[in-house]
Amino acid sequence: MTTETATRPYLLEQIDDAAVVQLYADGFEKLTLKEKTLVWHLYQAAIAGRDIYYDQRHRHNLAIRHLLEQILTHAAGIPEDTLAELTRYTKLFWINTGPYNNLTARKFLLNLDRKRVIAAAKIAITNGADLKLDAGETVAKRVGRFARMFFDPDFEPMVTHKTPGDDIDILEASANNLYDGVTMADLEGFTEKYPLNSRLAKRDGRLVEEVYKVGGLYDAPIRRIIGHLTDAQKFAPEPFARALAALVKFYETGEDNEREAFDIAWVQNRETTVDTMNGFIEVYMDARGMKGAWEGLVYYVNHEKTDKIQALATHAQWFEDNLPVRPEHRKAKVQGVSAMAIEVVVEAGESGPITPIGVNLPNDQRIRENYGSKSVSLSNALDAYEKSTPDTYRHEFAWDSAEVERAKRWGAFASELTTEIHEVLGHGSGRMADHITVTPQDLLKEQYSALEESRADLVALYFIADPYLAALGLVKADEQQAIVQTEYEAYARNALVQLRRVRVGAQLEEDHMRNRQAIVHWLLANTRAIDVRRRDDKTYFVVVDTDGFRAGVATLLAEVQRIKSEGDYAAAKDLFETYGVHFDPEMRDEVVARVDHLKLPSYTGFVMPRLEPVRGKSGKITDVRISYPCDLTAQMLEYSAYPWA
Repeated sequence: MTTETATRPYLLEQIDDAAVVQLYADGFEKLTLKEKTLVWHLYQAAIAGRDIYYDQRHRHNLAIRHLLEQILTHAAGIPEDTLAELTRYTKLFWINTGPYNNLTARKFLLNLDRKRVIAAAKIAITNGADLKLDAGETVAKRVGRFARMFFDPDFEPMVTHKTPGDDIDILEASANNLYDGVTMADLEGFTEKYPLNSRLAKRDGRLVEEVYKVGGLYDAPIRRIIGHLTDAQKFAPEPFARALAALVKFYETGEDNEREAFDIAWVQNRETTVDTMNGFIEVYMDARGMKGAWEGLVYYVNHEKTDKIQALATHAQWFEDNLPVRPEHRKAKVQGVSAMAIEVVVEAGESGPITPIGVNLPNDQRIRENYGSKSVSLSNALDAYEKSTPDTYRHEFAWDSAEVERAKRWGAFASELTTEIHEVLGHGSGRMADHITVTPQDLLKEQYSALEESRADLVALYFIADPYLAALGLVKADEQQAIVQTEYEAYARNALVQLRRVRVGAQLEEDHMRNRQAIVHWLLANTRAIDVRRRDDKTYFVVVDTDGFRAGVATLLAEVQRIKSEGDYAAAKDLFETYGVHFDPEMRDEVVARVDHLKLPSYTGFVMPRLEPVRGKSGKITDVRISYPCDLTAQMLEYSAYPWA
């Protein structure tokens, strides 16, 4: 344990199989006052949109959250066992932004009965809770309104269900609030004007796009976001201020051309130390892969770590030219790739409390090809993951002590480098075939996100073994083989270990999980690079041939790029149905038993840094202080009570 880890708490608590970890943002104090003030306004804009994502994730989310928070904050006299279970459920609700597991998409339940929840709510009211009951509504009716969400495993069991089975509609099978009364059949012949930033609803027998904008759906939080973005412009350097103004315009109108204008302005703003991602961005939650989930992320550049990652961006053309794919599927000229290592200050909506470790935006393929992309590696998130992971995790699933030692020595470095290649080179690489005139999402539909993540992973797995990395100084030549071995072992191991997250059913729904399983199981079926071994009734995925692993990756990458470039939906569906969706439940049960025996978490939610402005007598900000709450409950309740939220 390092001195920093000993003095800084990272792993704060564990709720069921969810770890709660504190995120730290080093170097904030070194920012200028102008930069700190800019961060402060962007921080407020991120928190201001938090409830949009809650509502997108389920139509009852906000009302359920209010009920739970009122009970927890007025809990005197509630029986201890009842309060303990309400607290467990509420913490999982906060971490996952509702009652659906962020990774498996499956609903988790409240292990109480209706009578005990009603009794707890009544006690809370006597203690001063305001449940915001409607006129004439009783506590029993309010709890009854959510009873099936709380207690019934068969009621709306999946927030996103891309593979519900034959003859079952993927929109009807998905409980999220991106659609209202709409089926896939309803969409035949219908052209959406606002595919990314609207809820699609059926009203009086016709389809209506309820646009996320000022005067439209989410008007109030969007106006608050705009207010903070407008304040931020006063402290932003000119290119960034221009991008923020374009984002405000998009929020005001909802028009796709304004979204494109923002994406272009944002990707061209490459020199700013402080930056943000704010809006309707990723499409993972939509079974169709079209509707954007809201998120807000604020960060500043870690210049020391950025020097390394920028070498990838500077030499992006070499990597593009050497992709093991058809020449016509490569870009002749790579445009504007930039890369940064960042320190995250806050993540809300789809990006928090459960955080990505790397991001590449914008998602618009045409803008990527014509204007470039920005890639970020979330340096402090990677660091927090590493410092909160117990050694028992490595020992349990590694085949021998040599694999364990490699993981300890090289695991963090290999993971960070692979993530950087994934984001900088993976997502930014390749091009659509000349005859394709629509977006790849239009053609690949629900398979798009998993395919795109597979493509980026394959690029990273291929190039991490390339000697050119040593020539660039990103690795030492005499250490590269050990780094490659470590990363390939970790990747194969993860396809097995990730099954611990899916404790019900026998298929994967989350796109990153599908892509990782598809790659490893394709390699198992088509190469001899990985052995499946058994010892003491335990299964291990053991990498025995790194050259064969890389050769297999090259073959699969060529096919995955072809599928994307040509929009081959049938091939994409066949790839994931064969290798990425279905798994052996007996294998899952074994993995679950192993992690539960060791009390290992399956996923992580983060407590974010807290900012507070210091104001002079005139009210002007004279400093912004950063602190670390180390308390999930305190942070979630503070966010819900913020005047700007």
